[in-house]
Amino acid sequence: MVPISMWLTSSAFLLWYALNYTDYSTGRIIALFAAGLFVFSLFEYILHRFLYHLEPTTPQRAKIQYTFHGVHHEYPKDKTRLAMPPALAIIMWFVFFGMFFLIMGESSYAFFPGFLVGYSGYLSVHFIVHAYPPPKNFFKQLWVNHSVHHYKNPDSNFGVSSPFWDYIFRSYQK
Repeated sequence: MVPISMWLTSSAFLLWYALNYTDYSTGRIIALFAAGLFVFSLFEYILHRFLYHLEPTTPQRAKIQYTFHGVHHEYPKDKTRLAMPPALAIIMWFVFFGMFFLIMGESSYAFFPGFLVGYSGYLSVHFIVHAYPPPKNFFKQLWVNHSVHHYKNPDSNFGVSSPFWDYIFRSYQK
């Protein structure tokens, strides 16, 4: 809960800042927030498919792939490997916010909270999938999708918080 609390708290602060210290309308702030959620969903898919499942064609690539994600596939029930360590996560917060601010200026105050809420959703779903038995609610399908990725075909079902991009890029498998 610590990382999720950090991201939701900073998202709330940034949205408050966007509402009170920018000239943006509420509608524009909502649209930027939604764009941040959407971009995160694509980012999650691309990162998982193309970085975390990097083809280990050299010893260096094999070490990178194993460090970033291979160890998670080897020990999928290890609850300590389901989220980035908080210190590194804070550094990445500043890197991403800085990057978004350089690209979009003060729009980042409304966009980045959507990105962070998307990341919080990803962390929540990923933890639920790996730490608990199959739920009997709407998380069950996400649980099944990610289980297919871990236990049936690691070259499919890269979307953890949503299968949307798996459908778009035809990497979804039942």
